[in-house]
Amino acid sequence: MHYVTVSIGSNIDREFYVSKALNALDYFFAPLTISKSYDCVPVGFEGDNFLNLVVGFECSQSVSELAAMLRQIEEESDRVRGGKKFASRTMDLDILTFDDLVGIFDGVELPRGEITENAFVLRPLADVIPDDIHPLTSKTYQQLWREYDKDSQHVTETDYTWP
Repeated sequence: MHYVTVSIGSNIDREFYVSKALNALDYFFAPLTISKSYDCVPVGFEGDNFLNLVVGFECSQSVSELAAMLRQIEEESDRVRGGKKFASRTMDLDILTFDDLVGIFDGVELPRGEITENAFVLRPLADVIPDDIHPLTSKTYQQLWREYDKDSQHVTETDYTWP
């Protein structure tokens, strides 16, 4: 079994689509460890705020099999591809960590570079695996969050809970 963390984000009917993502992931991978949820200003474009969180779970799938499952969940949730990289979306599911893998596996960068770049990824990840070590920085996710420039991107805890 592998331990995986996945980010979930939506800024279109966001509570509906985040719940839909959690329902699907729970169906396949229960039990889930779920971070707090965060209201986040979009990065790279103007638009409605995102609802972001991170889940952790065990799975037996390979990186490519899990990535394909996540794409399928997105597609079944009206995710539109082929547009701008930074745009509004119903659902965005990204593998953040997969065990302690480092490198590119079947087109998936591990650990995902956004972890150290974006508060909307790092903050909820630090909720789920605070004491795990980021394999490239040799710092815990909690330590990375403590050191993060919180003025650069704003995330605010929300009262969204699932289910």
